[in-house]
Amino acid sequence: MHYECSRKHLEVAMEFVKPLPSFLLQRYHGWFATSYSEDKTWYKKLASEGQRPRAMVISCCDSRVQATQIFGADQGEFFIHRNIANLVPPFQPDGQQHGTSAAVEYAVSALKVGHIIVLGHSNCGGVQGCYEMCSGQAPDLEEKTSFVGRWLEILRPAYDTLNITDNVGDNMQALEKKAVLTSLENLMTFPFVKKAVEQEELSLHGLWTDIGAGGLEAYDSNSNKFTPV
Repeated sequence: MHYECSRKHLEVAMEFVKPLPSFLLQRYHGWFATSYSEDKTWYKKLASEGQRPRAMVISCCDSRVQATQIFGADQGEFFIHRNIANLVPPFQPDGQQHGTSAAVEYAVSALKVGHIIVLGHSNCGGVQGCYEMCSGQAPDLEEKTSFVGRWLEILRPAYDTLNITDNVGDNMQALEKKAVLTSLENLMTFPFVKKAVEQEELSLHGLWTDIGAGGLEAYDSNSNKFTPV
């Protein structure tokens, strides 16, 4: 019965699957004829030897934020996980499905990355959603049926520590940086992350980038501030 139900759902879903739009097909064929063809040996090496990324980057889903472009990274250098507002939840081994936690586990335990970088950014829609939800301006995000709202609850404790001013832009930027710090704090609740950090096999880094200005700031634990790099 379960199989029959699943098959029916699949059949219904497949009716809505359409061919790729022409502009993506054209870009693929252009990439294959140039970038791939000119560096075919490198791609085959990546395929045969597997990935050995030096760092994991946890960044926002925002289409304007591209860690590989910011750092000029080639394929195979970064293990990248993206989600709303670049958040990492606390360690919660409850037997449920946790995409971000699974990515962290795989990066640290299987790939043995040497660095985890949490990359926040300016004008973050996810952080804005949290700000509005926590200040009572987004009742739709308060609904239990909102996946975004429930995800942004990770950031609510940080919102509660904000020094709210009349400048909404400053408040937003402060919360964007607190999102990075929240993720770094939560990473240390994962036993395998904590162990790797304590054994100096892994280092954690917090970054925030200004999309419009192209600036990059790094968190300095000594001064407890984000400073330009």
